[in-house]
Amino acid sequence: MALPDLDVARVQHWCAARVPEHARDQLRVECELAPRHLTIVERRPPWREDLGPDWTSSAIARLRYNATDMSWTLYWADQHQRFHTYNRLSPSQRIEDLLTEIERDPTNIFWG
Repeated sequence: MALPDLDVARVQHWCAARVPEHARDQLRVECELAPRHLTIVERRPPWREDLGPDWTSSAIARLRYNATDMSWTLYWADQHQRFHTYNRLSPSQRIEDLLTEIERDPTNIFWG
């Protein structure tokens, strides 16, 4: 089962648009792909040289795809990077609905 290419492209474009080009050396919002879901992550550069060159990564949201009914379900990440169903939005066949809810963040659960 593959994720819909158009939806993946929409999420990748949405992530890229979250941070202005001039600030991408300080912060990035990216999309990690898995067979059944997409995870939106925030990445930051190392804040100490002794930590190495790898950027840190914090999960913002997970969008899980159900191929049976072609719907997406939204999940939020707790402080331990465990995902929980976001109950304020029903599964939707339109990935834009999930992205809009993450953007709105009415509960401050995604962006703090």
